[in-house]
Amino acid sequence: MRNCPIIIGVTGGTGSGKTSVTRKIMADYEDVSLAYIEQDAYYKDQSHLSFEERIKTNYDHPLAFDTDLLKSHLNQLLNNEAIDMPVYDYTQHTRSQQTVHIEPRDVIILEGILILYDEELRDLMDIKVYVDTDDDIRIIRRIERDMAERGRSLESIIKQYTEVVKPMHEQFIEPTKKYADLIIPEGGKNLVAIDLMRTKIESILEDKKK
Repeated sequence: MRNCPIIIGVTGGTGSGKTSVTRKIMADYEDVSLAYIEQDAYYKDQSHLSFEERIKTNYDHPLAFDTDLLKSHLNQLLNNEAIDMPVYDYTQHTRSQQTVHIEPRDVIILEGILILYDEELRDLMDIKVYVDTDDDIRIIRRIERDMAERGRSLESIIKQYTEVVKPMHEQFIEPTKKYADLIIPEGGKNLVAIDLMRTKIESILEDKKK
């Protein structure tokens, strides 16, 4: 099966539960070799900009991502070539000097808020999943995460959400739902949808073996 890997795309807004769905996929297929690719790793290198300019980055806009590099790396993996995935340093608002070496795998899971925005990127995926969660739940999850993991104040989180995250979600992320093969309301808690996705993945894997 190694000569024909499959790509599963998992998307949705911030705090939608994308990671929970991804973890369930990875747990279900422990006997299948998996590669996990985060779109966040492909934020553009901004080392040529001053720090003051970098902190103004809108991370929820399609132009924040180096989508050409992401597509190139996915094509390399599809051709059974290893890649060195970039690592993004959020403290410096630019790409770090480190990379993560990833070998080709039978299943590649691509996760990110805007993976369905680019047509060429969409076309590389065998299954496209959109995790659809109520806005109120998503903002609560974002508040909890950013306060606990990033030491941010409640005021700064709400300001960023209302001025950037929410409008970007409505303009760029929500519309990509129409490209999804499967929409999963409430993320990893929707066991029926998870089962349907599992069945589809198994079907594709079986077809690739033939």
